Amino acid sequence: MIGIETLGGQERFQAYLAEPDGTPKGAIVVIQEIFGINAGIRRKCDTWAQKGYLALAPDLFWRLEPGVELDPDVEAEFKRALDLMGRFDQDQGIADIEAAIRAARSRLGAGGKVGCVGYCLGGRLAYMTAARTDVDASVGYYPVGLPNILHERHAISRPLLIHVAGADHFVPPEQQQEVHAALDDHPRVTIHDYPGEDHGFAAEMGKRRSENSARLADSRTEAFLAEHIG
Repeated sequence: MIGIETLGGQERFQAYLAEPDGTPKGAIVVIQEIFGINAGIRRKCDTWAQKGYLALAPDLFWRLEPGVELDPDVEAEFKRALDLMGRFDQDQGIADIEAAIRAARSRLGAGGKVGCVGYCLGGRLAYMTAARTDVDASVGYYPVGLPNILHERHAISRPLLIHVAGADHFVPPEQQQEVHAALDDHPRVTIHDYPGEDHGFAAEMGKRRSENSARLADSRTEAFLAEHIG
C-alpha cells in the first residue's frame, strides 16, 4: 500500500500498488467494486503488473471507512457493501481517481499513459472518469446506473470500452437499451454484450465468476489497453 495526496494536497489516502519487472508499458488505475480493495481487486492489479503495467487501486471508501475488504459471497458483508455504496460521494471518488491518475503518471515519467478499469460501481466511475478527466483510456465492466449520466457522453474524448452483462440483475434490459441508444454511435465508445451473464461475471474469485465470458472480456480489455496505453 502507498499513500496518495488528494487533489487539494491536504489529505492522503491509501492505494494498492503492483509494479512490473522492468520499465512499465503504462499504468492502469483499477477502480474497485463496492467491496473495497479486497483480494479480488488486488489480484487484478497483480495480473496487470505481470503483463508489464504499473497497477494502482485507490481506496475510494477511505472517507467512510479506510481499508474496507468485503466478500460478496457473504450476505452480511454484501449488505454492508450496499450501505457503503449508498453513502459514497461519487464526485469525490472521481477526484480521488484523478489524484491516482496523477500519481501513476508521476511514477511513469514524461509521456507515460494511464488507463483505468472499473467494475460494478467502478464501471460507472470508469465512465465518469472518461468524461471528467484526462485519462488516456477507460474500461467499465457491468457499470451500474449509467442512464442518469448518459448526458455526459459528449465530454468523452478518449477511448472507452464497456462490457455489458446481458442478464445483469442490477441493470435491467431497458437500461441496457438506453445505454446502447446513447452510445452505439459515439466515435470513442465500444460496447460488448455478454448474453445470459449476470453482474460480476468477471470477478477474480467466488460464485459470481463465469469463466469463459470473464476470459473473453479480459482478453478484449487487454487488447484495447495495449492499443491505447502501450
